[in-house]
Amino acid sequence: MEKISNHARLKFSLGLLLAVTLFAAAAQEQASEAEIANVSHGGQASLRGLTELDATRKADLFKPVPRDRSPYVSDYVFQPPLIPHKIRGYELSTNANKCLSCHSFKKSAETGATKISVTHYETRDGQVLSDVSPRRYFCLQCHVVQTDTRVLIENTFQRVESLQ
Repeated sequence: MEKISNHARLKFSLGLLLAVTLFAAAAQEQASEAEIANVSHGGQASLRGLTELDATRKADLFKPVPRDRSPYVSDYVFQPPLIPHKIRGYELSTNANKCLSCHSFKKSAETGATKISVTHYETRDGQVLSDVSPRRYFCLQCHVVQTDTRVLIENTFQRVESLQ
């Protein structure tokens, strides 16, 4: 059996490395051309599927909302609580806030709803107000209705252990 010299091994390794590099470059160029072709026609792959950017896609159906559940357990400290009930049809405008008809300090005792946090009655500077602060008035800026839906993207989030 013949021994292969170090020089021959080096030449073989370099040749193999060059072949792999050229193959990878060609594959990358093909992928780039496919992406460019896709973009030139306006199509964009996203969580809503492959949709032409200038086309209006039909809206998803409303997700089922469980009826009046007990409050959800928080996953992290200072997480805005999730809304465990339907809110469709609730008026939430500069003139009215349907959430406050149950969740305000005045009403929560008689309705049995979760009382909103005292922080919602403070200004940015910490001054306590007699009514909900304007910066906390629009509940849906932080709070969302919890629904049972499919996972859109893989999630590796882990809850804070002390809250479990």
